Amino acid sequence: MSRQSSSHQRSETDKGTTERAPTQGPTPEPPPQADPEATPDLPAQRQDDTGERDEVPDQEVSSVHNTAAAPKGWRAKYPAVARTVAWTATGLSLALVFLALLLPTQLSLIEPSAFMRIPVEAVFGATLLLMLPSPARRVVAVLAGVVLGALTILNLLDIGFNEFLGRGFNVVLDWILLDDAQSYVKDAFGETAATAAVIGVVVLAIAVLVLMGLAVLRISDVMARNSAVATRTTLVLGTVWVMCAALGVQVAGAPFASRSTTALVQDRAERVRKTLNDEREFAKVAAVDTYGDTPGDQLLTGLRGKDMMFTFIESYGRSAIEDPAIAPGVDKTLKNATKRLNKAGFASKSGWLTSATYGGSSWLGHSTFLTGLWIDNQNRYRTVTAGDHMSLTRAFQRTGAWRTVGIMPGVTKGWPEGKFYGLDHVYDSRDLGYKGPKFSWSTMPDQYTLKAFEHLEHGKKRDKPLMSEIILTSSHQPWAPIPKTIPWSQVGDGSVYKAIQKAGKNPADVFTDPNKVKAEYGKSIQYSVNSLIDYVLKYGNKNTVLVFLGDHQPLSRVSGNNASRDVPVAIVAHDKAVLDRISHWGWEDGLMPGAKAPVWKMSSFRDRFLDAYGPNPGGATAPSSPSTSPKASPEAAPKASAKR
Repeated sequence: MSRQSSSHQRSETDKGTTERAPTQGPTPEPPPQADPEATPDLPAQRQDDTGERDEVPDQEVSSVHNTAAAPKGWRAKYPAVARTVAWTATGLSLALVFLALLLPTQLSLIEPSAFMRIPVEAVFGATLLLMLPSPARRVVAVLAGVVLGALTILNLLDIGFNEFLGRGFNVVLDWILLDDAQSYVKDAFGETAATAAVIGVVVLAIAVLVLMGLAVLRISDVMARNSAVATRTTLVLGTVWVMCAALGVQVAGAPFASRSTTALVQDRAERVRKTLNDEREFAKVAAVDTYGDTPGDQLLTGLRGKDMMFTFIESYGRSAIEDPAIAPGVDKTLKNATKRLNKAGFASKSGWLTSATYGGSSWLGHSTFLTGLWIDNQNRYRTVTAGDHMSLTRAFQRTGAWRTVGIMPGVTKGWPEGKFYGLDHVYDSRDLGYKGPKFSWSTMPDQYTLKAFEHLEHGKKRDKPLMSEIILTSSHQPWAPIPKTIPWSQVGDGSVYKAIQKAGKNPADVFTDPNKVKAEYGKSIQYSVNSLIDYVLKYGNKNTVLVFLGDHQPLSRVSGNNASRDVPVAIVAHDKAVLDRISHWGWEDGLMPGAKAPVWKMSSFRDRFLDAYGPNPGGATAPSSPSTSPKASPEAAPKASAKR
């Protein structure tokens, strides 16, 4: 309804009221009508420097008669607060967008200097938004914000994966690992913590997408209302970016003229392409097997009659032996264990292997060691375990001279891979008879695992020697609480560990403290090594041969940001002839390899081992097959780039 029609209705109403009023006394003269021409035009809105329009009360525009009417709209009522909110919203939107464009992919690189740069993506985006008409501009702004939010989520995943696995997040392969992460949190910190973590991650992801979309839309609207200022600012920033790029200006070792988001998107696209190609190429590589057609009677002739133990110690990496904050206790344990073995008539040699994984995904290390293939991602693992490439354990089965078993306390459900590995029987956590408490992620202490192995397999009478693959899990993160070594006669069904677990440290207190986590990690390795060597000394005999190694380094919080992927490996035997066959390897005596000990790729071990213990030991290593090459893998690079 127009202002004139409103005034007309009010006048008619006043007139009717006057005609009906009782005629007592003289009728007062109506107030003089304001001259519409004399009334200055009042703006319907005010606009401040942020581009916010304040609603002006309707009475200032449409009614000069009712000056007592209350103002409408909180911006008009509290203009100072409105301006503060407007400036704050615009500033936070800008900060959020710049944070997303400059966010590093490693936790250690998140510092103020990382955000003191000009992202070219911001300059390009501002230019595009200034050129578009209003409807298209708002749609593009929201879409750009959602895309930027998605990239931010991927950056956050990169940070987490670099922190725990020493590599960035693979958008094709790694979604399955999020489910493993949830299971790990549940096992280590409880179901409540796992549920809270899942809810928090979902809420965070939605919030990032929504807030980033709103932030870009906010900036777009402000720029449109202040197009002259926005155009000049964009032009200046673009000019500065070009000059700094041409001159190579840097801040804290990174280019001031940043194009990190563009480079990261290109890198992700390239990794996706390589990942998709890798599956096809790796299938061809896995089909080539140096020993695939070797008859069983020509395999492992140098170990006939020996009880073989292939044992993986969780997270047992080079840092355990060389990091000054961890090494003293671990080194002392290894030296004492070597002396005890020597006293009992055993000898040992050790070296280094470079694992295909880091910080986690232990099954990739196990499969790389046993198959002679470089298996550093889930696609490769699925491909090889679905095929018939011969694993080291299957080689023992092929001979017909050994019974082959797997002791897998970390497996809590069906494990069809047991057939691929050539294991006659697999004992998982449900088959080992444990009645005690879990120790965070680890379902049972290593000493109990070994005692169950003795009771179920090794201690029984057999018509052929035993080949066993044993996984020890007590040194799995978060390294609290840690079991204690007890007399073997007291192990029983594991109930004795209830008091030990209850008296242990809280995993949350240990895992979040950089000093405690290193100390407790070292103690867990000492426990695992002592349990294994104690078992060999108590239950081993002249025919016992032990091969034990780590599957990967611990996460970077323990091993350090620039740690290698090396893990220790050792062979222990009572029969001197067993170690004589590997004298040409150059491994060092004892359980603790030194800094100058040979370093091999973990994928090279299978062929070297089969060669050393075949019919012609000490000869040339079997022809190297392309199956040991990591070059086709999209995950071959050990770490993400240090700076974006």
